Amino acid sequence: MPLPVILSERLRGTIQLPSSKSLSARALVLSAISGGALPLHLSDCDDTRAMQAALQQGQGLIDIQAAGTAMRFATALFAARPGADVTLTGTERMRQRPIGILVDALRSLGADIRYADREGCPPLHICGRRLRGGRVRMRANVSSQYISALLLIAPLFADGLTLELEGAIASRPYINMTLGLLAAYGARAQWQDSQTLRVEPGLSASASPFEIEADWSAASYWYEMVALAPDQGANIFLPRLRQPSLQGDSIVAELFRPLGVHTEWTAQGVRLTKIPQTCRKSTWEVDFSQCPDLAQTFVVTAALLAVPFRFTGLASLRIKETDRIAALVAEMAKLGITLTPSADSISFQPAAAAPLPCLAPIRTYDDHRMAMAFAPAAYRFPTLSIADAGVVSKSYPSFWEDIQSLLC
Repeated sequence: MPLPVILSERLRGTIQLPSSKSLSARALVLSAISGGALPLHLSDCDDTRAMQAALQQGQGLIDIQAAGTAMRFATALFAARPGADVTLTGTERMRQRPIGILVDALRSLGADIRYADREGCPPLHICGRRLRGGRVRMRANVSSQYISALLLIAPLFADGLTLELEGAIASRPYINMTLGLLAAYGARAQWQDSQTLRVEPGLSASASPFEIEADWSAASYWYEMVALAPDQGANIFLPRLRQPSLQGDSIVAELFRPLGVHTEWTAQGVRLTKIPQTCRKSTWEVDFSQCPDLAQTFVVTAALLAVPFRFTGLASLRIKETDRIAALVAEMAKLGITLTPSADSISFQPAAAAPLPCLAPIRTYDDHRMAMAFAPAAYRFPTLSIADAGVVSKSYPSFWEDIQSLLC
């Protein structure tokens, strides 16, 4: 049954965000290869559990389910683990998601990986072996997770890794996040120039466990709540968010300011309050190539605030849990809002007021971010409901409970 979204008219309170699943996945891999302690404050979500289960199982048929990060990282890890004999599979959608760029790069380093079904996609049969490493070239404009997967295992290579990136680099902040984690685990990894990365062999476990920050992607939905809430005194406190942060999605604080949300930084976290909105007059242009997971949040928020926009750098949205561009176009239409898509952009121009549509439930397409990005729209459409609302367990299992906790 679709879940009706009921939001608090008085938006005040403290929300305990989940820990970053991006940091959790990287820290789990590095803990596994260094023999160090498990990180503190691991994310309790489907993706993190899938990564943990894969590491614990270590052999045979491993079902990653819908966890794309875990699929990419586990592919690299098992390819470089001598004696591993695994077949990595996942959901039907996962078996359609491309992984050929990563597989080709690993094969060029000597990895033994075969496609068990469709060429270029999981399932993958992997026979792990010691890889010498060296120099490899990789396209950089598709997914930064391919790059991060190689970087994470590079300390295991006898010769380390020199990774040359071809073309525009997608989601560079996620690569920098990986470099930050490598440094925290005692690896020597850095940019040699704007297109080349170098990781030296060797890794040392830290004396103390790595501590995972709260998740900035999850925070974006609470920024959206504050932006759309009718409560002019809206005040939401989000503990464990840091500045500076290893997470590129921390840019959400800057991007939401013109949409009327102020961020107050404290030693314990951030406080969100309303301020006057400033971007109404001309088309707001933002390149999301470095933070694609925020795109759905901003499409819904800006459109409901009647802010004309053109958001670019969205090519990677086509190969996420669903085709997120197509999904946004279809579901925003249910709110009476027309979006203009292209291969890598979405545009919007406010139209004359029209009668409110008779709302059908918002489809999620097995995509957690569709559910969470559309939930705050209930401030404008009180009868809004979300189909398959449980998909939030992929990254933010307590999302609906957190919304309910604020109800007066």
